[in-house]
Parts: sequence; structure tokens; C-alpha cells
Amino acid sequence: MKLNDIRDNPGSSKERTRVGRGIGSGKGKQSGRGGKGQTARSGVRIKGFEGGQMPLHRRLPKRGFNAPFSTDYNEVNLGRVQQAIEAGKLDGAKTVTLEALIAAGVCSKARDGVKLLGSGELKAKVAFEVAAASKSAIAAIEKAGGSVKLLNAAPAEGA
Repeated sequence: MKLNDIRDNPGSSKERTRVGRGIGSGKGKQSGRGGKGQTARSGVRIKGFEGGQMPLHRRLPKRGFNAPFSTDYNEVNLGRVQQAIEAGKLDGAKTVTLEALIAAGVCSKARDGVKLLGSGELKAKVAFEVAAASKSAIAAIEKAGGSVKLLNAAPAEGA
């Protein structure tokens, strides 16, 4: 093979349509733009325009509020953690962190950390290092003999 033998695959590139080149081209006279008027001219911007009527995007009310610095936690129930321990995917003897939960397949991706929720029953004595936990989850973990260390815990006021 030589440099002068190199060609694109057939059908990979298409020649552009040259409009306004006579009636025989199929795109002559008005060049596929229809009749006269604003849209036949260049520089038209009427995407949301409704003929002077208030456009839909302005008629509908603005709803809700998107907090710019909100946190998106992986919410994990204690029952799901217990399942992973029983299946042997999670080692209950070691500290359970976000990385351990991802490796066990309990969480799919990191996000902003893990929040433990109290649904389900935890039988194993497990130490957790998580971003957040509900009161019921902390109570259930401590009842089972485990411990919870909150990574994003705000310092106590006056300290």
C-alpha cells in the first residue's frame, strides 16, 4: 500500500447539496426554503416564537428551587449491608467505608458519600465510617454492638 492508494470508505462522506443552481438540480429557484417571507431570508431566529402570542416557555410558571451546593448521598439501608455480609461480599470485621461498599456492589458509584438508613435488621457487629447516618440507623448499629464514625460531622456549637 502506498500513500496515493489511501481512500475513504465508500459512503463515509457525502457531497454537500449546492442549492440555487437551476431547476434540473432539484434544489433550484427557492432552494428548498418554501415561499416568500421571513423564513425565506437569512438570519432567522424564531425557534420559540408563536406569532406574538406569549410563548409556552414564558406562559408556564417557574417551579421549585435547585440548591447549588446540595449533597447527593448513596442511601444504604442496614438490611442491605447485612445481606452483603451474609453473602461474604463485605467483611464485617473490617471498618465499612464507601470504598468497601462499592467493592461489595452495595453502591454503584461514589457520589458525595454514604448515608446509612435504619430500614432492615443488622445482626453483625460492624464499625462504619460514613458521611451521614439517620438516628434510627445509629441506634440499630450501636444495639448490635457496632460503632459509627461520621466523616462530615459538623463541629458542636461553642467548641
